[in-house]
Amino acid sequence: MRLSTKGRYAVTAMLDLALNGVDGPVTLADISENQGISLSYLEQLFAALRSKSLVRGVRGPGGGYYLGRAADEISIADVICAVDEWVEFTRCNPRNGAPDAQRSMTQALWDDLSQQIYLFLMDITLADLVERGHLHAGAVIDSHQMSDLMNIKHRAA
Repeated sequence: MRLSTKGRYAVTAMLDLALNGVDGPVTLADISENQGISLSYLEQLFAALRSKSLVRGVRGPGGGYYLGRAADEISIADVICAVDEWVEFTRCNPRNGAPDAQRSMTQALWDDLSQQIYLFLMDITLADLVERGHLHAGAVIDSHQMSDLMNIKHRAA
């Protein structure tokens, strides 16, 4: 599967919103700065996300965006499908000389693969990504702490 830039940026922006929207709305300017995504591009993405009720906006001073639903109710597939058509392997162009039966067999393979990828991404929520990030951050801290302990033991010897 080839994931479009739109889909990748939308997932990244939604993850930023899930991480930073706990204490209040998050502005697109903040997401733009945090993720290095242009503000005008984020405005386009958030218009599509808002139309699918994945985010909700708050106007005025102190305004910004919140998740439209709880992070554990928004799948990665929901985000990708909100901003982009589902990119399927079925869009592969077979060679012109391939027999119809052969094309049909490979078409079924690509359809099955696309379905499996879709189901995989439906099973991963924004909350899962947040949790994975916290676990990864803990593992990084633990490895640094272990390294510090090893250095202390080495210097003491």
